[in-house]
Amino acid sequence: MQLTDKKIYFASDQHLGAPTAEESFPREQKFVAWLDEVKGDAAAIFLLGDLFDFWFEYKTVVPRGFVRVLGKLAEIRDSGIPIYFFVGNHDLWMTDYFAKELNIPVFHDNQEYEFNGKTFLIGHGDGKGPGDKGYKRMKKVFVHPFSKWLYRWLHPDIGVRLAQHLSVKNKLISGDADVKFLGEDKEWLVQYAKRKLETKHYNYFIFGHRHLPMKISVGPDSEYVNLGDWIGYFTYGVFDGQTFELKKFER
Repeated sequence: MQLTDKKIYFASDQHLGAPTAEESFPREQKFVAWLDEVKGDAAAIFLLGDLFDFWFEYKTVVPRGFVRVLGKLAEIRDSGIPIYFFVGNHDLWMTDYFAKELNIPVFHDNQEYEFNGKTFLIGHGDGKGPGDKGYKRMKKVFVHPFSKWLYRWLHPDIGVRLAQHLSVKNKLISGDADVKFLGEDKEWLVQYAKRKLETKHYNYFIFGHRHLPMKISVGPDSEYVNLGDWIGYFTYGVFDGQTFELKKFER
């Protein structure tokens, strides 16, 4: 993709629905306002996971709520602006609802892109890098087809309530890490980026998951960027064709 007067926008970790639908509603409104603002000069929008604090698609049912953000995404996509969605650890059970209803492709792992000659590796970031072995084992159980088939037999009222409880209470299941900066040598995604550079060069590694906005040099002309979140920071990334910036939505 070549950019001229357009920009590419990135956001992650809105966790809509947490801790309750009522408490997350102002955040949903703020995120919709951001989408409304960036659509004016967006060449594409990347959503890097955990848009919802929980999401599970039964064959004929999806979680209640979120109509404003879903409607805004549909409006933007219908206008011709590409949107790309990467599942996070809270919405990893997403399947084809976004693709069929909104024409938004859904990715379950990192993807490579090139914009204006700059190379990007993009993903949510959960389960990458060294450590976090407990979550990695748990994720293998969650994404196994048998686990999803078994969970589908729960009535949605029970299944959604159970998942919401576990999402908040069980950090092993949620995969949420300590939100304090751990230092470059202990930040798993920083180490992951440095290891990837041993075999291939990327100008930017763009991830979410850590809930901390940060930009860290990981090699010559290579940066690791974490997008932060829409709970306490309200930060997002923007690439104008030359440089990548982290910004805060103030409205």
